[in-house]
Amino acid sequence: MDYVSALLPPFVMAAFFIGVIRVIIKTQGGANKAKEDAAVDAALAQAQATPRREES
Repeated sequence: MDYVSALLPPFVMAAFFIGVIRVIIKTQGGANKAKEDAAVDAALAQAQATPRREES
């Protein structure tokens, strides 16, 4: 029975990982995609417009 206790955690982690990946894939796009893309574009534009400090 030691093999069961040795193999159970990797299988449980693999199952949760597959579930997380499926949720991520299913939630891509949809009704809020344009709004999310606009928010990311605005954040990137703000980050690029902010002057960077030179460290000496």
